Amino acid sequence: MKTEILTLLKETEGYVSGQELCVRFGVSRTAVWKVINGLKDEGYEIVSVPRRGYYLKSVPDILSESEIASCMRTKWLGRQVVYFEETDSTNTQAKRLAEEGAESGTLVVADMQTAGKGRRGRSWQQSSGTMISMTFILKPEFPPDEASMLTLVAAHSVAKAIEEETGLTASIKWPNDIIINGKKIVGILTEMSLSVEQDCIHYVVVGIGINVNLTEIPEEIRETATSLSLETGRPIGRSKLIARVMEYFEKDYEQFLETGDLSGILDSYNAHLISMDREVRILDPKGEYTGISRGMNRVGELLVEREDGSTVNVYAGEVSVRGLYGYV
Repeated sequence: MKTEILTLLKETEGYVSGQELCVRFGVSRTAVWKVINGLKDEGYEIVSVPRRGYYLKSVPDILSESEIASCMRTKWLGRQVVYFEETDSTNTQAKRLAEEGAESGTLVVADMQTAGKGRRGRSWQQSSGTMISMTFILKPEFPPDEASMLTLVAAHSVAKAIEEETGLTASIKWPNDIIINGKKIVGILTEMSLSVEQDCIHYVVVGIGINVNLTEIPEEIRETATSLSLETGRPIGRSKLIARVMEYFEKDYEQFLETGDLSGILDSYNAHLISMDREVRILDPKGEYTGISRGMNRVGELLVEREDGSTVNVYAGEVSVRGLYGYV
């Protein structure tokens, strides 16, 4: 009932009468009063006027199951929210829930991670109230070799959501880093579990970390990382941004299921690609080389034109792409 009352208060421009809340949710005035007071204790500014009801004046930047759910406008993705004030890793928790039978679309969110995961086993810690750390569970029926494309779908969805919520221009550094003004702002880590037979997917978890309200970047990464609040000069509501990411991913994912490839987002992804038609260095274990990035193809490979005019299809894996003179 808490989520439903909060959602109604958000969707109503004026006052909502206590009687309307009682009738709509089939509860007593005392029950409504307890929910309202609980919301006030969490930091929601709610004006109460006799014979007029309740008016939601302002919403704090807090994360909770109710706050996130009240922002959600998806059909199935993120409709089941599991929230932790603190956890080791949302990817770890999502995998545990998936093993226990959690349904596809379940979203795990933490205000603070103590052992967040990155590529190649890298880990990091974060401060409370500054980041979005979330992971959602998918249980697709397509072949395992197509799962790697989900990371690129997620990158596109996050870039679009950030642009909508902040007005900033978000670029993608292939395959899945989100860049604003030349600095990284998002990390994405997709992990897959196969069935016992190893020929089909048991589940996939897609983990997303966004630097949102960090006011200071650690010195060792200051040249390559930033946050949304530093770039906009204002705090950003994390729950709304989470909900927007879910909306965009749900749409992009359903397109992906229809086509079986990235053709549905290809033009938009390449329009966001920061290296498009620029010179890049390919850090391949077999030998580094340079070329011109010609965009991503429909299966997620980066097309790189070499000096001799030949085109190389670069697969994400262990190959890294860098700008010729720096990170991007």
